[in-house]
Amino acid sequence: MTEKKTTERKDIAAGKACRKLMADHFYELDEAARTGSRKIAWCTSVGPAELLRGMGFLVYFPENHGAMLGATRMSTDLIPYANALGYSPDICSYLTCDVGAYIRKETPLTRAYNIESVPKPDVLVFNTNQCRDVQDWFAWYSRELSVPLLGVHTHRDIGGIRDYVIADIASQIRDLTPLLEEATGETFDMDRFREAVGYSSRTSELWRACLESAAATPSPWSFFDATILMGPAVVARGTREAVDFYEVLLAELKQRVEDGTAAVPGEKHRIYWEGMPIWGKLRALSDQLLSLGTCVVASTYCNSWIFDQLDPDNPFESMGRAYTELFIVRDEPYKEKYIKDCHDLFRFDGIIFHDAKTCPNNSNNRYGMPERLSAKLDIPALTINGDLCDLRCYSEEQAKTNIEAFIEQLEER
Repeated sequence: MTEKKTTERKDIAAGKACRKLMADHFYELDEAARTGSRKIAWCTSVGPAELLRGMGFLVYFPENHGAMLGATRMSTDLIPYANALGYSPDICSYLTCDVGAYIRKETPLTRAYNIESVPKPDVLVFNTNQCRDVQDWFAWYSRELSVPLLGVHTHRDIGGIRDYVIADIASQIRDLTPLLEEATGETFDMDRFREAVGYSSRTSELWRACLESAAATPSPWSFFDATILMGPAVVARGTREAVDFYEVLLAELKQRVEDGTAAVPGEKHRIYWEGMPIWGKLRALSDQLLSLGTCVVASTYCNSWIFDQLDPDNPFESMGRAYTELFIVRDEPYKEKYIKDCHDLFRFDGIIFHDAKTCPNNSNNRYGMPERLSAKLDIPALTINGDLCDLRCYSEEQAKTNIEAFIEQLEER
């Protein structure tokens, strides 16, 4: 493809539709919580949302709230309130800032949407495919609010996926059904469940295609765009609205590729981001890399909401597979091969590993992976220390200096 340079950065127009979808999501939850018109389930971000939607629940994702607390920089002041209850500063800062926000009766939803509080749940449903922290997080609310707590316990550190593993997870998801019937007062409807799984499957196909558009040179968007525009893939998974949004976004990204519209005008370097976003510093990091002619073209994090194994004709088993084949659940050899495959597709020049202080499960730099991948791929790797929400763990000046030196290293190569 012939590269066409642009003179200025052009915003992604679909961002407006994304903001509306997110607002409608929270307004619908707020109305249901105030009027009692719909039952509400809290779900971990990679929990069985399709089953919950198939049971008629509206679904709320506390991790999304945690990310909002991080992005608005409210989190650092709220975390100590959870620490005072005995929750360690070293555990998930999504958990601690969210619990702190509940204790202080504060939420970024107030400023963004004039919503007083997060919606009270009728049931709490977790999946430990991410970590044990989500179970402890939801267990705190179960005790505090006297709400039923249900969960799926996923195998971890998996290489090849065995059939018995899929059968176990599928069985656990299926066993939730009668318990959810008690919580919602509705009978399980298989057709509605299949429909939700179908929407999630299509959303995943579209989201993958959106992310893979960054294989173009120049890339039409960056990791920093994707962390925002992935919102519907999280909160609206299993709905027609998510499908509609990503059809619009994908069409725009394809047009940007055709026009040569670059996320980073004059793109010189292409980077892979491994690990969690630093929510409170997305803008600063984006601006710095933009000024250095560097685009973050791919990431582990944004790929975490691709569930293209989902199959409405085989909903329970396909959910078991989709939620077990996640990057975070897999062993080190699988993860290294995954990133190598990404390198083959996106042709990035280097990798930035984010060592998130409170998220060891999403920090893959701690057992020699950066050094191994650097040698295998013949590209440099940089580790920056920080956190997803707790900015006390992040030195902006140190990160800025290290990133500048890293890009200088790329220039020399």
